[in-house]
Amino acid sequence: MFEPTLLRDRPRPAQIVLGGVIPAIVGAIAGILIGVSVAGYWTIGAVAAVGGFIAGFEHQDGWGGADRGVVGGAIYGASLLITHAIAGTHAKVSLGSFPPFLAVVTAIIGMFIGAGGGRLARLMRERRAAPAEKEVG
Repeated sequence: MFEPTLLRDRPRPAQIVLGGVIPAIVGAIAGILIGVSVAGYWTIGAVAAVGGFIAGFEHQDGWGGADRGVVGGAIYGASLLITHAIAGTHAKVSLGSFPPFLAVVTAIIGMFIGAGGGRLARLMRERRAAPAEKEVG
């Protein structure tokens, strides 16, 4: 059965790329798409959400996944806003009355998504360990 490598066990450069660079790149893509295509913007948002959930599997439990999700979500949201400002396009999706708050919202959403992935990964590890414990006992 597939057992993902925990983020803490990866080399530091890999941790930086997985935890920071990838959310920044995906956020930048969303920042461009928000001024181009509503469907494209929501599609890249869904890709980011799936990625955040899967990233939760690289943690021992939901708490670790939540920690990673809050950081990744904040980076995604900040990158989205910065790229959108640089692009100078009109947002086809509302950024709210105070756009910087979007980074807080994406951080909170990322926290819950990452926690869900971490929690599911923990449950799967516990289920795999349970039959082994029955055989020993």
